[in-house]
This record gives sequence, structure tokens and C-alpha cells, in this order.
Amino acid sequence: MTTDCLFREDSYLKECSATVVGMTPAGGVILDRTVFYAASGGQPADRGVLRRTTGEAVPIASASFTDAEKSQISHQPAAAGLALTEGETVHAAIDWDLRYARMRMHTALHLLSAVLPYPVTGGAVGDTDGRLDFDIPEAGLDKEEITRKLAQMIAAGAEVRSRWISDTELEAAPGLVKTMSVKPPIGTGRVRLIEIVGYDLQPCGGTHVRTTNEIGDVRVTQIEKKGRQNRRVRIAFA
Repeated sequence: MTTDCLFREDSYLKECSATVVGMTPAGGVILDRTVFYAASGGQPADRGVLRRTTGEAVPIASASFTDAEKSQISHQPAAAGLALTEGETVHAAIDWDLRYARMRMHTALHLLSAVLPYPVTGGAVGDTDGRLDFDIPEAGLDKEEITRKLAQMIAAGAEVRSRWISDTELEAAPGLVKTMSVKPPIGTGRVRLIEIVGYDLQPCGGTHVRTTNEIGDVRVTQIEKKGRQNRRVRIAFA
């Protein structure tokens, strides 16, 4: 049974009704559809609540994919002993403030990868800060210059779009993939692209804002040398 991942089509959905279609051995709840983002690609899982028809709230601490194809999501309750039953209807709601902060930061990191057009070797999305690791043979990166370029892109209010292409189309355009350590999932027949119009285009399953000016002010806070050719660039909301 696959999970209809509603966040892939609309990152702004905060809640939805759903049906419990199974439970994992660890007590995770599998729904037929969900607004909960499952941890992947450096972006943490959403937190929130599943509310039963009785009114009882089941707090959800995290969500994760159960398969390599990223087609089914398990929602992990924050406490044990809150088992739901298969076929039960629930109302799923995420912690929106947390999600929206990560949407803004994730989009900002896409812009950072446009400012620094080097292969990405790692990254992490937080609610107040984030980072990307770049395969850069030379040092000499300037925090203020990168911050200035990011500010220009953010202020431009560029539209952020998503669309799907086939696995075959992606294989024919390997330059779209910026990440060296994490490859987009292949095998389901299609891959999701995120485009920041005029600035960036790459495969990504994460959640993003609709326009860059929603990001707000960000600054480069630190540039670290993590190896002979690896530079870690950290950004944070100002």
C-alpha cells in the first residue's frame, strides 16, 4: 500500500483526513494519505498530531519512509501504547510553524547552491539555520559576498515551481543532479523537479515556499574547511 504524499503537490497543506491502512512492528502508523513530510534529503520529518474521531489526539514525533522508493510513510507516535486500528479514520495535522520555517530554509539552500555552482556533497535543513557542503578545490569564499548575492535573489521574488519528469528524462540530463552523496530516487518512473525561476533547477522531494521573498533575511554565518576540497557553508535567518 502506497501513501499519497500530499506535500509533494502542495507544501502549504496543513491538515487532511486519512485512513489507517496498517501499523509497523515499531508502532508506526501508515496512512493512505498524509501531509506529514518524511525525513529525507537533509530535511527533518514533520511533527504534529493524528486526531481520532473520538477527539483523542495522538502526537506524532516523526515520520519516515518505509521503502527505498519513498512510496510509503510511517508516522511514529510520540508515546507508546497509542495504537490505532486498521480502517480507522483520523485527522492529520502538522506543526505548521516548524514546517514553514523549514520550507523557507530549504528554498534558501537551493539559492545557495545557485550562488555557489559546485557539486554538493552534503547538507542539512533546520528551522533556524542550514548548511551545504561543496566540493570546491580552492578556498577564498567570502561570507559577505555570498550573503549579498543571496539577498538579491530573495528580494527578486522569483517564483518557485515544481514539476515531474520521467526517470529516462533525468538520466538524459545528468547535469540537473547537484548532489554527490544523495541521488534522487529512481524506479518509480518519475522524478520531481524544483525550479526557482531564473536561478535554479534540480531534483528535490522537499518542501519549499512559492516565491523567494517569503524566505526573509538570511546570512552566511560560517564557512568551514572540512577536507582538502570540501567547504561547509552555513546560513541562518537574520
